[in-house]
Amino acid sequence: MWNDKAQRLPREELRTLQLRRLQDQVARLSDRVEWYRRRLADHGVQADQIATLADLARLPFTGKTDLREVFPFGLSAVPRSELVEVHMSSGSTGKPVVNAYTRADLELWGDLMARTLDMGGVGADDIVQNTFGYGLFTGGFGVHYGAEAIGALVLPISSGNTRRQLDTIVDFGTTTLTATPSYALYLAEYARENGVDPRSLGLKRGFFGAEPWSEPMRSQIEDDWGIEAFDIYGLTEIIGPGVGSECHEHDGLHIQEDHFYPEVVDPDTGLEVPPGETGELVLTTLTRQGTPLLRYRTRDVTYLIDEPCRCGRTSRRIHRLMGRTDDMLIIRGVNIFPQQVEEVLLRAQGTAPHYQLVVDRHGSMDSLEVEVEMTVEAFSDDLGDVLALERRIEDDLRSALGIQAKCVLVNPKTVERAITGKAVRTIDRREVKTHV
Repeated sequence: MWNDKAQRLPREELRTLQLRRLQDQVARLSDRVEWYRRRLADHGVQADQIATLADLARLPFTGKTDLREVFPFGLSAVPRSELVEVHMSSGSTGKPVVNAYTRADLELWGDLMARTLDMGGVGADDIVQNTFGYGLFTGGFGVHYGAEAIGALVLPISSGNTRRQLDTIVDFGTTTLTATPSYALYLAEYARENGVDPRSLGLKRGFFGAEPWSEPMRSQIEDDWGIEAFDIYGLTEIIGPGVGSECHEHDGLHIQEDHFYPEVVDPDTGLEVPPGETGELVLTTLTRQGTPLLRYRTRDVTYLIDEPCRCGRTSRRIHRLMGRTDDMLIIRGVNIFPQQVEEVLLRAQGTAPHYQLVVDRHGSMDSLEVEVEMTVEAFSDDLGDVLALERRIEDDLRSALGIQAKCVLVNPKTVERAITGKAVRTIDRREVKTHV
């Protein structure tokens, strides 16, 4: 049975627990991890000086480059013999990020994901079709452990093979789908193309994550499938999925604060910003054993919500992710996140939820071109109709972004679908020209 009581601790009791666990974690890292021992010394901090949660601000940040620097086990706080499982990032931009787990870490992971599924109403009678990838990626295993802990039947189908995905929903009576939001859209599209109404299949709910998505995309998924869609959050470096998730109120994602301490900081100064102010999410693992991290800079942009949730859980929440600091585009001096564009496109009548942003540079001037599919219903041979829709979208983009962007409507089914991984939303040709 997962620990539901921990999600409803009185705030003062929770803060007392957090402080004790933080003190224990800093002492453990100072004693067992040479890299952290040096970093703490460089910052003039000793483990026994952590007297309040405010002292967290005295601790050093940890970043992705740090994890790559000590690849593969340089941040492990236990002997190699106590590690039982490893997951990694793709390593597409260098050495992969390694997260090593003890048996206690895996039990914790299962508990956290059971809490996540429970927030959406999953129980022992449910059938969970898990389309997140297994292997070294954390998504598949995290959901799997949580569904097992809750007593649900798990279909570990992993990603891809869309025909089989659809057949499995029909054959087994799947009630719960876990997927990237872009794949959920594609699966619904595939069903309709094959004469199947997704809403007729009996799904009750879906848990979606691993890539940023907007409220209009949630509405599209819910309308496609006739389900309630829940946003879930996690990252390889911390534990995988299970760090945060929505309840039925859909008013931000509850951070599992008894195990992860959240801060939101100014990405430029590193100073904490007040609740409700946007910044970069920083997480400290309070109980991880295999790969504990202090003040990990996630690069995810959000803000903290301090107000109590109507669901009765007492943990603080984060607003759904607005983007990543490393995904932010700076175009003609304006900061733009792909999700801002997505919200405009999905509110436009006649466009499908499949698009790409193409950033280029002509001379000294940056340009943004937004390629978006027309729906089958809106597709027209009348050039005037197409141009009129493009102009309307360009006007909406200018109002939302503060800059001029060119809209290019493309034929249905021409934007590449994300079937086995995360959707690629941005192509930045400026980088190519810089290196030529």
